[in-house]
Amino acid sequence: MKKPALLVVLAATLLAAPARAEDFPSAISVSGEASVSAAPDLAHIDAGVASDAKTAKEASDANNAAMGKVLLALKGAGIAEKDYQTSRLSLQPQYGQNKSTGASPVTGFRASNRVTVKIRDVTKVAGIIDTLVGAGANDIGNISFEVTQASKLLDDAREQALADARRKAEIYARAAGVTLGAPLSITEGGGPVPLFKGRMAAPMAAAPQAAVAPGEETLTVTLNVSWAIKKEQ
Repeated sequence: MKKPALLVVLAATLLAAPARAEDFPSAISVSGEASVSAAPDLAHIDAGVASDAKTAKEASDANNAAMGKVLLALKGAGIAEKDYQTSRLSLQPQYGQNKSTGASPVTGFRASNRVTVKIRDVTKVAGIIDTLVGAGANDIGNISFEVTQASKLLDDAREQALADARRKAEIYARAAGVTLGAPLSITEGGGPVPLFKGRMAAPMAAAPQAAVAPGEETLTVTLNVSWAIKKEQ
């Protein structure tokens, strides 16, 4: 009568036993990397005007008029309205110093307005900067360039990154005395990473025309790949 109970216990023990190492697929996991360089085809410029006056209204009115001229200049330069937008608007009191009392009275107000401009033809960047300055913009900075089709440009680099991963995996396979099989998983590590961005080459006020160097961007893609190890026949 005890044999069936013993068989049940043995069966339960076998079911609960952990799987053996050889039951899991063996693999070699490595990363592959490749890069591609490209000239930027889009630029962003941050420009602004600041106006000082005795009263808040005077400062605000003067600033609105100044920014209006800047926006008209952008339109006249062929920049579409969708490619520029207000990025910051402020009105702040300005304080003086009364040496006899130590007080800090309000001496006036400063109004400022900033606009971000998108330039789709990077060869026009220097000209647009000069247009902004000529229209009254007295604060220009944060110029940057980018490659708009970065992911598409990286297609060849993705193939190269996979080849780089295979090369590394084969080195490990030979060193371990095994044979490399098919890839089990391929994961791209994040988005395209720009290693360099062009910047303004010199202060704009130092030359009759703004000196701008778009430079070149190097985009890098990384793949994480797991390769199966072929089982011996």
